[in-house]
Amino acid sequence: MSVRTIPADFVRRAVELSTQGGVDLGPAVSAAGIGEAALTDPLARLTPAQVTVFTQEVWRLTNDELFGLGTAPVPRGSFRLLCLALIHSPDLAAVLHRLADLVRALPSLPQLRIEEGERGTVVTVVQDDADSEIPEEAARIVTDFTLILLHRFAAWLVGKRVRLLAVEVPYPTPLPTLAQNYDHIFGVPVAFDCPAPAIEFDNAALRLPVIRTEEALEDYLRGSPNLLLSERDYDSAASAQVRRALELGVKGRTATAEDIADMLSISVPHLRRLLRQDGTSLNQLREEVLRDAAVASLRRGESVEVLSARLGFSEPSAFRRAFKRWTGSTPSSFRH
Repeated sequence: MSVRTIPADFVRRAVELSTQGGVDLGPAVSAAGIGEAALTDPLARLTPAQVTVFTQEVWRLTNDELFGLGTAPVPRGSFRLLCLALIHSPDLAAVLHRLADLVRALPSLPQLRIEEGERGTVVTVVQDDADSEIPEEAARIVTDFTLILLHRFAAWLVGKRVRLLAVEVPYPTPLPTLAQNYDHIFGVPVAFDCPAPAIEFDNAALRLPVIRTEEALEDYLRGSPNLLLSERDYDSAASAQVRRALELGVKGRTATAEDIADMLSISVPHLRRLLRQDGTSLNQLREEVLRDAAVASLRRGESVEVLSARLGFSEPSAFRRAFKRWTGSTPSSFRH
C-alpha cells in the first residue's frame, strides 16, 4: 500500500519559528532526511515517517511536547499521562469531558470549552490573554496540532471514523492548495477567519464506546505521532474503499470506474454519486494515490525511469509533467 504524504508546511513553520527563538532544529531536519527544497517550497510534501522522526527529535531537543511554541513548556510524557487517564472512559463523550477537566490542571496546555447541541457537540480551544503573547505563526501550529489531535485520537480510541460537522480556525485562509489540505485532513470544509478554534463532533459519534486498552495505547505512543499523521479515519466508506483499491493496485491509472464499481458491487453512477457527496472523484483519488506513491518512492531513492514505468506512465517525461502538476516541483527536488 502506498504511503500517504502530508504537506511540509508544518515542519517549515516550526523550523522558522524555532530559529527566531534561538533554537536550532537542524539536527531534527537532518535526522528526518528532509531536504532544503522541502523547507522552501510551500507545496512540498513529506511522508508520515519523516514527520514522525522530525517530531520525536524535536521533543528530545526541546523537552517540550509543543516544540516550545506554547505559553509554557509541556514536559515530555504529558500526553502519555493524559492518554492513560482517558483510555478508561466509557465512550467518546466522556473522553472529551474528562479531557477538558484534566487540562485545567495543566495550564501550559490549551484549555477546552464543551458546548452540547441537539445535533453536535462543539469543542472550542479557549484563547486567553497569554495567547496574545505567542507569535501568530506559533499559535497557528499549536491550533492545527490541537484540532488534529482531538479528531484523530478520538477516532483511534473508538476504532472507526469519527464524523465532524464543522471545523473553525481563527486565522486567514492560506494558499488555495494549503486550504484544500485542511479540508482533506478533517473531512469537512474548514472555515477560516473565525473567532476561535473549534471542532464540532456529530453527537452520534460521541456515543461510540472506547475499545482500546492500555497495552494498545503503549504501542500507539511508541510510534507517536506516526498514526496521528497517517491514519485518515474521516474518509467515507466509499472513498476509503476506492482509495484502498487504487493503492493495492499501485497502477491506479489502469483501474476504470467499471472495475472499481464491480469490485464494490455497485453501479458506476452510484459510485460517482457517493464520491461526489464526499467532494471527490475517481480521477482525484487516483491522482492522490499516484502522487503519494511517487513522493514516497522518490524519497527512497527510486529512479524516475523505474518509477514512471511502475506507476503506468508511457514515458518519464509524462511522469515529470504529472508530478509537476501534483506538487508544483520536479521529481529531483524530492530526492536526496
